[in-house]
Amino acid sequence: MSVEVTEIASPQEMSETIAEAVPQPLHEPVRIEPDLAFIHRLVKAGGSTLKQCMQCGTCSATCALSSDLDPFPRKEMAWASWGMKDALVNDPDIRLCHQCNDCSARCPRGARPGDVLAAVRQEWIVHHAVPRFFARWAHQPQSVLLLLGIMTALLGAALYLKDPLARVLGFSEELSSKIVFSYSSMLPRWMLNLFFLTLGILAILPVIRGVVRSWKKMKTAAMQQELGAPRKKLIPSIGAALKSILSHEKFALCTEAHPRYWSHMAAFFGFIALGLVTLWVITAPYNPLIKGPFIYPLNFWNPWKLLANAGGAALIAGCVLMLKDRMKNSEQTGVSNYSDWSLIGLLIAVALTGFITEALHFVRLEPHRHLAYFVHLVFAGALLLYMPYSKFAHVVYRTAAMICAERYNRAKGKQQGQNPI
Repeated sequence: MSVEVTEIASPQEMSETIAEAVPQPLHEPVRIEPDLAFIHRLVKAGGSTLKQCMQCGTCSATCALSSDLDPFPRKEMAWASWGMKDALVNDPDIRLCHQCNDCSARCPRGARPGDVLAAVRQEWIVHHAVPRFFARWAHQPQSVLLLLGIMTALLGAALYLKDPLARVLGFSEELSSKIVFSYSSMLPRWMLNLFFLTLGILAILPVIRGVVRSWKKMKTAAMQQELGAPRKKLIPSIGAALKSILSHEKFALCTEAHPRYWSHMAAFFGFIALGLVTLWVITAPYNPLIKGPFIYPLNFWNPWKLLANAGGAALIAGCVLMLKDRMKNSEQTGVSNYSDWSLIGLLIAVALTGFITEALHFVRLEPHRHLAYFVHLVFAGALLLYMPYSKFAHVVYRTAAMICAERYNRAKGKQQGQNPI
């Protein structure tokens, strides 16, 4: 019988063999340099509980919208507590959160991740805003008079330059055999169209810049998750996202703050109705659907006037319900800060001054109806011009995030089913 003797490797050779067999780390160590000012702003904006997080993962497990491949908000809570501003302001997942606060209600430590992510979204807008000081002002209560004053001055300048512009551009008042009492003869429709078109351009350019930057970050995140090439084309992705938005199906998954579903539906569709009527009036001179002379203001029984009144009433009702929920059910709806109150208040102001202007117009009360119309236009202009810098911008950025999620098929796992807890 023969015995085969195997040479025993030396300790050095064994350590080298083990080192070759152990996989090397995929990422280099990250040096964290906490941004203490950023943490302070998060705490001030409603994220005062972020230090109570113990990274148990309950928030990610309970969220019906979180992706299984890259769940949130557990990692965002860690980044926030460490002051990792650069990671958070470039994180696409904070846009997928609808702040239903199921995670906050079920957090065993009361860290309230929903409130922390809301504060992060506010910082995201400020970080990407151009110019950035406008965003800072939009989130500071002491700046409200300044912002409204800027809009009042812009509208006043347009009023002052009305006649010189009319002569330069060749505009003249249209004459009609019908007696029409305009909302304000001092503010002709051509001037208002030109004024709000300018405001729209000033508002849309920063939004486009922010969406493009966000889209690049979301594509990078999809590559890091090894999702590969897009699973859907862009148009079907847009259609799927818009269907989700119109049905508010994400809010329907919420269990803790389900009443918000109805308040958001009322405010959302009320605002859409007002937007459609505004678009109809603005495009009247070029609208092929309008036959014959276009008489403005619209009479009370005009279908578009009825739609505008219904939309205004729905917008006010939805905002009032939001105020009621936020004041009485803060545990379910989350902590409210100035950004929340200012947006709700501005939407109510736009709708309410619109109704006041309409009532004063029909009773022909001079000069009150002109003043009311001017105030209404100031609030409407502020809503438009400051949209890229206020919480209103979430509508655009969240839509972009939902489109990207559909395009890369991130909306799977828990997102297609019900809340597992």
